[in-house]
Amino acid sequence: METTLVLLKPGCVQRQLIGEVVNRFERRGLRISGMKMMQLSDQILREHYAHLVDKPFFPGLAASMQASPVIALALSGVEAVKVVRAMAGPTNGREAAPGTIRGDYSMSNQQNIVHASDSVENAEIELKRFFRPEELFDYQANAFPFVYGAGEAK
Repeated sequence: METTLVLLKPGCVQRQLIGEVVNRFERRGLRISGMKMMQLSDQILREHYAHLVDKPFFPGLAASMQASPVIALALSGVEAVKVVRAMAGPTNGREAAPGTIRGDYSMSNQQNIVHASDSVENAEIELKRFFRPEELFDYQANAFPFVYGAGEAK
């Protein structure tokens, strides 16, 4: 089982799409292992977007990510990183297929509803950035045997 980070961005929060987006992850069979609302600081944004800090668009990106609180989610499941990325769709909402989160709710490259970790390694780093160990929970949901076939989940 993997755990990945998803941030429901200010556009998701302001447009009151939190429940719809979380519902999609849950209906797919992903388990919520952690969830909290938080206001992102300059420090955490500079760390999270370290690869973009020197880009001319970074100040606008940072301002957009601080326009309201975000919802940080830790989602767990078999190949959770890959599954969540596929559900999110391409970064640019205009290029995302209908049925993906961005394809259904976004028309923007920046205001694209969610951030999703892009690798297992980055998920581990990002989860530590947004959650303390005691804020993450490992439990088996009652529906677990109906989400995965015998032997699929390790």
